[in-house]
Amino acid sequence: MDILVIGGTRFLGSHFVEAALRAGHRLTLFNRGQSGPGLFPEAEHVRGDRDGGLTPLEGRRWDAVLDTCGYVPRVVRASAELLAPGADHYTFVSSLSVFPDGTPPGYDETAPVDSIDDPSIEEITNESYGPLKALCEAEVEQAFPGRALVVRPGLIVGPRDPTDRFTYWPWRVARGGEVLAPAPPGYRIQIIDGRDLAGWMLRMIEGGGSGVYNATGPTGILTLGELLDACARVSGSGAAITPVDAGFLEEHDVEPWSDVPVWMPGQAYEGFMAADCSKAIATGLTFRPIEDTIGDTLAWASARPGDHEMKAGLTPVREAALLRAWHERGPATADPGTGTAFR
Repeated sequence: MDILVIGGTRFLGSHFVEAALRAGHRLTLFNRGQSGPGLFPEAEHVRGDRDGGLTPLEGRRWDAVLDTCGYVPRVVRASAELLAPGADHYTFVSSLSVFPDGTPPGYDETAPVDSIDDPSIEEITNESYGPLKALCEAEVEQAFPGRALVVRPGLIVGPRDPTDRFTYWPWRVARGGEVLAPAPPGYRIQIIDGRDLAGWMLRMIEGGGSGVYNATGPTGILTLGELLDACARVSGSGAAITPVDAGFLEEHDVEPWSDVPVWMPGQAYEGFMAADCSKAIATGLTFRPIEDTIGDTLAWASARPGDHEMKAGLTPVREAALLRAWHERGPATADPGTGTAFR
């Protein structure tokens, strides 16, 4: 197949390109050349900016298009409309963030998506990201009716993740010592290795799959405590996990998701990591063991420059200060429901 990838040299896009090249497909990568310009010499590279600079793509033909980096409806509309006459299929990587806060656990692809008062807004914020992604989906489906695959991942993890939102935990546990973690350890999480997502998208594209799919995992329930235990096993660090309750973290201005990655407490977010992905799983979405993702992420992170600063998670100094404050609150009392120690 001849496949055009909008992006293709960062994280998810790079995993897809690797998988597609291994499968013998012919790849064209359209991007600004700012990330990984030397990657994938066996692919065709077309330089341009998708926001107003699509001219190099005019009049060309591809069997399929993968759009990994569409955030603004106007920009996605321009790409989809330009490519529609010359492409058979368009895959758009959206997000589970299209669903509004308060969506109950177990929601599937038919749940209502979020909206925004002014759809012309183009500033990406925590409030606008999801609604704008939903509008981008609509643009793709309008330009490629019956020929569009819309993929809604949750938290994409693994090697090459530029956000460090998952990487923080394997890295921190591997460092050893006392590790601050949010309580309770039974907090449910959903994550997907970027390589698993890329491989499934490629298989869907090869088969001409269309429609909308929630795409995160694993197939069973994974908890934050199980993730941290797996990090300890893989790294062999002997780290000691200290669960700290949400009230204490809130009192000390610890931000969920950024300061404490992979954690979004509160009733409004109960469904955040509880999406029904059975539709995608039925079409062949699979998940490698979490230990493999942890080990590969650690290996990749260890190869980064020694002065790399984590983009997510607590700094060592702040974590130590929080742990001191936590222990100074007095003796712990076990929560009879979870066994977690609270102060």
